[in-house]
Amino acid sequence: MTDIATKPSPKPEPGKGPIVQRLFGAIAGRYDLANHLLSGGLDFLWRRRAAKIVHSWAPKRVLDMATGSGDLALAITKQCPSATIVGADFCQPMLDLARSKGLTNLVQADAMNLPFSNGEFDVLTVAFGLRNMENMERALAEFARVLRPGGHLLVLDFSVPRAPLRWLYRIYLHRIVPFLAGLLTGEKSAYEYLGASIEEFPQGEAMNRLIASTGFDETQCRPLTGGIVSLYTARRV
Repeated sequence: MTDIATKPSPKPEPGKGPIVQRLFGAIAGRYDLANHLLSGGLDFLWRRRAAKIVHSWAPKRVLDMATGSGDLALAITKQCPSATIVGADFCQPMLDLARSKGLTNLVQADAMNLPFSNGEFDVLTVAFGLRNMENMERALAEFARVLRPGGHLLVLDFSVPRAPLRWLYRIYLHRIVPFLAGLLTGEKSAYEYLGASIEEFPQGEAMNRLIASTGFDETQCRPLTGGIVSLYTARRV
């Protein structure tokens, strides 16, 4: 893949964005280790499932938003070796980590103001990132803009499972995860934020409706691992 010139993101609006940017910048060095350990390695399976769905769409150009350390972009590259995969994130330390893994098509960009042309991509993916964006509706509308008509959206993110698993999950999410992650990364607050953001994140039909309101149809939700995560797909109208 050819290298894409890094374009700085616009100055973030006051609110969640700068806080999230600082938190992810602080944990970048141990982000992958924490993810793999705290998920028990299930994050590999979730990304592989997402990449296989992307492969079924036979895309030529894919934008992986909130690419972070680049693990989903790498999984898609393996499934779609002839496609051009572009990774975008607003946190430069995370992009530096992705670049160290061999990814070169990387752009620093704000999800609410993407530096891409209308209809430039066949597929847009975002894993564990939509939840962190300043304005999810505005971000989804921007995703629709850069997708061609008939292109596909894939959103992979955490959700809260149904009872009785919900009770155990919440104990793990709000007590055990911040404690263990604090030991691993030295940034307990980042993982306290994680639990709160998952609780507030729309899921199931609520997320399908939000996606459909921003220029998509054929929305579908696939709960994975008992509903700990959910995989949403939709088609650009």
